[in-house]
Amino acid sequence: MSDAGIDGLILLSPDSFLYATGASPGVATMWGRAGAVAVFVPADSARPEAAVVSDLFARSFRNASHITDIRECPIWVETTNLEDVDPDIPAEQQVAAAWRIADRPDGFARPETFDPELCYRHLADILRERGLDQARIGFEASAISARDVNAFKAAIGDVDLVDATTLIARLKMVKSADEIANLRLAVQIAETGIEALREAIGPGVTRDALAAVWRKTVESHPDSRSLSGAWEYVSVGKNPWGGNATVTPGDLIKVDVGCLVNGYTSDTGRTFVFGSPGRTQARLFDALMKGFVAGSALLKPGVPLSEVHRVTLAAIRHAGFPGYTRGHFGHGLGAGPGSEEWPFISAESDVLFEPGMVMAFECPWYIDGLGGMIIENQLLITGTGCEMMNALPLDLVHIPD
Repeated sequence: MSDAGIDGLILLSPDSFLYATGASPGVATMWGRAGAVAVFVPADSARPEAAVVSDLFARSFRNASHITDIRECPIWVETTNLEDVDPDIPAEQQVAAAWRIADRPDGFARPETFDPELCYRHLADILRERGLDQARIGFEASAISARDVNAFKAAIGDVDLVDATTLIARLKMVKSADEIANLRLAVQIAETGIEALREAIGPGVTRDALAAVWRKTVESHPDSRSLSGAWEYVSVGKNPWGGNATVTPGDLIKVDVGCLVNGYTSDTGRTFVFGSPGRTQARLFDALMKGFVAGSALLKPGVPLSEVHRVTLAAIRHAGFPGYTRGHFGHGLGAGPGSEEWPFISAESDVLFEPGMVMAFECPWYIDGLGGMIIENQLLITGTGCEMMNALPLDLVHIPD
């Protein structure tokens, strides 16, 4: 924030709320509209952080987050706390007493869902109390729609608002030790599933059956209690895009999978062939491997992501396929709900690798009439190079028929 010349950050998206607070943003964020929750993080650490939360989740927020300055917004769900009320008095009196304790005003009415303008007014109060009501404040512009941005700016007042979307993304790009541990465990769990899937490949086995083996294996992993989700893109045979094909000799089995540990997703891709690969299969996979090896040599601090894209693409083209093209050869992990997120290993990227980044590096090719192929590892950029977090071999693995 100091480098960007701003005095604080306003985070508005559910993902950024969780990232900054360590607490769930709650159900009011389900519509994807800004104003259900918010976080203010000042540049000056002497000033306290603050969060705007749904009243339904205020208690759980206090238990989960380090932030103690909490402003509540009512949502549509009626709640009442009878813990400090005499249980022997009539129910009507209990409820009335609870509402007095909670300072519920006469005529209180809950909104249809939530009131974004109330959230924004809380933010204005937070800034004014910290003497920042005319400061330069970055906000997560990507999280707020054109429909809501005018109300947001009007509520904030004379603050000099600047788009800090990229700054927030860069903050998330470099992982903490806990985030790295989550991603490392996620990829380890996913690979146990890949090993089980590999052993299940055989004649007549369907795509859906292989996917089920993978999912059952990861869900029964000793550390599965940490799982918060799992996803798979498994394909069998000549159609790389889906369908419940059955395994036959010569078929490619493309496995692109990930597990989520505490919300952090892994990403790994491997390719198998049932029996011996055909000449074309082997030729194409060899080109992908040349690209992967060439790009992997550059995965270290200070190297532009765009240079990795250039070298990887050049190696695949030099291997005999000058028309091969791909928009990116990998992506960040662990800052959002998707398996592919900024920064991307693309020709347009202006990012340099930094220690602490966790990335997926991949060389895929999807060929109708032949099948899907992918080589993909998850990696951690270290102080001197990179650590590949995967243990499984990268080769086109032949499954005996």
